[in-house]
Amino acid sequence: MSTTSRKDDTTPILEVQDLSVEFWVGGDWVTAAKDINYVVRPGEVLAIVGESGSGKSVSSMTLLDLLPKNGRTSGSAKLNGTELIGAPQSTLRRARGNDIAVIFQEPMTALNPVLTIGFQISEALRIHNPTMTPNDARERALELLRLVEMPNPAKAFDSYPHQLSGGQRQRAMIAQSLSCDPDLLIADEPTTALDVTIQAEILELMRSLHERLNSAIVIITHDMGVVADIADNVIVMKGGEIVERGTVREIFKNPQHEYTKTLLDAVPHLGTGEASGLDAREFTGEPALVVQNADIEYPKQGRVPAFKAVEDATFEIYPGEIVSVVGESGSGKTTVARAVVGLLPVAAGSMKLNGVELNGVSRQDLARVRRDIGIVFQDPGSSLNPRWPVGQSIAEPLILEKKLSKAEIEARVGELLDQVELPRAFRNRYPNELSGGQRQRIGIARALALEPKLLVADEPTSALDVSVQKRVLELLVEIQQRLQFAVLFVTHDLAVVDQLANRVIVMNHGKIVEQGPTDQILRAPQDPYTQRLVAAVPVPDPDEQAIRRAERAALKAATAGAVTTEVLGDDIVVSDATSEQQEEILRAEAEERESGQ
Repeated sequence: MSTTSRKDDTTPILEVQDLSVEFWVGGDWVTAAKDINYVVRPGEVLAIVGESGSGKSVSSMTLLDLLPKNGRTSGSAKLNGTELIGAPQSTLRRARGNDIAVIFQEPMTALNPVLTIGFQISEALRIHNPTMTPNDARERALELLRLVEMPNPAKAFDSYPHQLSGGQRQRAMIAQSLSCDPDLLIADEPTTALDVTIQAEILELMRSLHERLNSAIVIITHDMGVVADIADNVIVMKGGEIVERGTVREIFKNPQHEYTKTLLDAVPHLGTGEASGLDAREFTGEPALVVQNADIEYPKQGRVPAFKAVEDATFEIYPGEIVSVVGESGSGKTTVARAVVGLLPVAAGSMKLNGVELNGVSRQDLARVRRDIGIVFQDPGSSLNPRWPVGQSIAEPLILEKKLSKAEIEARVGELLDQVELPRAFRNRYPNELSGGQRQRIGIARALALEPKLLVADEPTSALDVSVQKRVLELLVEIQQRLQFAVLFVTHDLAVVDQLANRVIVMNHGKIVEQGPTDQILRAPQDPYTQRLVAAVPVPDPDEQAIRRAERAALKAATAGAVTTEVLGDDIVVSDATSEQQEEILRAEAEERESGQ
């Protein structure tokens, strides 16, 4: 339990005054956060928002002295009256986990990969409670796993992090954070790496725990939908400084600072898309891509058998059309994109690009077909050669094609930089000298170098801040409408789809469950999976988000009788089922295993 006592609900748990953070870089101190002031009271959820480099994370991590060695902090941060800044390590060790705990962004890297989940939770308990016995620690850890609604807590207790799904790892991280009943939880981008339905579940869990335990929460995020869903008060940061603060409704309904207005304006909002006029448009001519009853397999590798990742897929894309493939992790959407560009074989059915059959295509014919395909990758930083000037990366497809002279290639690179609205002088810069948005523009320029008939974009904006994302998407649409190439847009972000796509294909477990015009799929989905997917998307409006939460709860209640399963390690976990159904399914599974041994 907490080593400090709460006085009452009006006494601040955390008081931050004139907090500044600096880093020693290149022979000088660089300011990352300056003169930060705020208080957090019991039961309050404070959201600190801002784009990359705004200082939101470092100003929070410094509270527990979790900065790199080249960092220094000044100012004051008092937790229940105890000063944290400059405090002895013994004081900080007592506070960490006991009074203040952190839910990190990526649980796979925060959890120890060689220790079981149960050991890691028990370890945190026994460090702060030396008299606790191993059996008591185990029982408390299992109680915490049940508290965070972990499927099959006993199995999860003995599992390693890699044996759990992303959502289950985040639940384990939350259980560990709650182990000593901290007064304050710092959640650093707690849902960024999760699918939208899992994100909704984690936010619901955090809200439930917050109400039951009355813990204060500081949530650090760039996702304004998450802020609208869970926050009471909001701090907006830019360039290391607080530019605006207020209640969640004040910030969303009546923002005062220009940066806050720009930030909110850049956030895609499901339900406000302008694609409806395009949905009704009839695309004519020969399709750029035709997929009919296609099965896509990952080939056998050594002792690992072939795996059918996509089954019986059928769709087409016409010139000038943007078709978005959506679904959660493991749905098969990226597999489809990999098959289209020839990186995975079509095991059955047909896939034709500009009339050329890809099923069984020869290597020579595939090379010719690939000339008509452009690819924009998810991470612009890792998709560009760090040792090449970006002009050379753009020119690479042109050089490999061997049709243009050196002067013509130089001229074409300049034209492509013009198209993506970057100065021609950027051709001599290296990727590390450009921002994320600029690197993605280079990626688009490279993809357009050979004037493709089909552009495949795999999560092209997921690594970008919202304001940068908005401009990159606007630029992509402007170029696409001018050049009239087809686009296969792979994403998990339905709000982006609403702004961008003419048609939507929804995938789940390797199968297309629904497809149609964007308006139809997002406004009136027919398949239960699509309905859950749409209902789980957070929107940047606290009042609308409250309504959506109620609708999601009603949808969950309506399907409560359905039985779904998920894999946990080697076992099947049963969810959304009655206790009798769970027992029956688990019993049948155990009997099947015994008979097979």
